[in-house]
Amino acid sequence: MDRAEKKEAVAELKGILKDSQSVVVAHYSGMTVAHMQNLRKRMRAAGASVQVAKNRLVKIALDGSGVADFGPLLKGPTLIAYSADPVAAPKVAVAYAKENDKLVILGGAMGQTALNPDSVKSLATLPSLDELRAKLVGLIQAPATKLAQLSTAPAAKLARVFGAYANRDAA
Repeated sequence: MDRAEKKEAVAELKGILKDSQSVVVAHYSGMTVAHMQNLRKRMRAAGASVQVAKNRLVKIALDGSGVADFGPLLKGPTLIAYSADPVAAPKVAVAYAKENDKLVILGGAMGQTALNPDSVKSLATLPSLDELRAKLVGLIQAPATKLAQLSTAPAAKLARVFGAYANRDAA
């Protein structure tokens, strides 16, 4: 890599870090290409991405990016997983780390907050933005549904009572 390519890579990494809500740093030593492709595929399906970059370039990109400094975690073969959804990347990374012991989560960042491995795991247990939106819509919709059921219930009860009287007289 020459100097111009390195500057371009740093600018790209800086843009990624600014646009991401969460970043997970993990060691991938010993993972096969097939495992890495599987991880990338899962991340893409969840709306997240994985990137292997030179540690020195990531450290340079961290300066002035507005993301908590996770530079000390960047030692050895590391990858960064990032997403616009705060829980997408941690959720997939933690799930994949449970299946494959070669992926070791070191920590990460969520905005200005630095994350240790335990906080990444706890972040992974939170529901995603789409799940939260669905729950909110369900909560908003529930009272309207109950009101509609209550307004039709008295008429239905009256109809059943009249039907019972009519059937009694007919018999």
